[in-house]
Amino acid sequence: MPVLDSHSHVISVTDAAKSGLPKLLRDAENGEDVIVERHGKAVAAVVSMRHLSEIKRLETDLRETALLLSRAATDTGARTDLDEVLTRFGFDRAELEAELDADLAAGRG
Repeated sequence: MPVLDSHSHVISVTDAAKSGLPKLLRDAENGEDVIVERHGKAVAAVVSMRHLSEIKRLETDLRETALLLSRAATDTGARTDLDEVLTRFGFDRAELEAELDADLAAGRG
């Protein structure tokens, strides 16, 4: 069952078709979320762009918070020097910088 609040209402696909798209859009523009059901199961929602933007912002905030918590839970405090990593992979900083300079000069960067 979809989560409803005072700014939501549920409508069947049949009733949505009868009332027409302009009414659904008007309801969304007025801040009302319209949940469309087929055979008693929610299949779509019509929401205002303001509400969709807020949902997207909250989704981003949640993702960033989860990443932050994950990093905090797994961080041992150990750090590895970049030059050490380059050496372990058989690279030299000067060689990589020269290769990058060559790519940039050739317009590949």
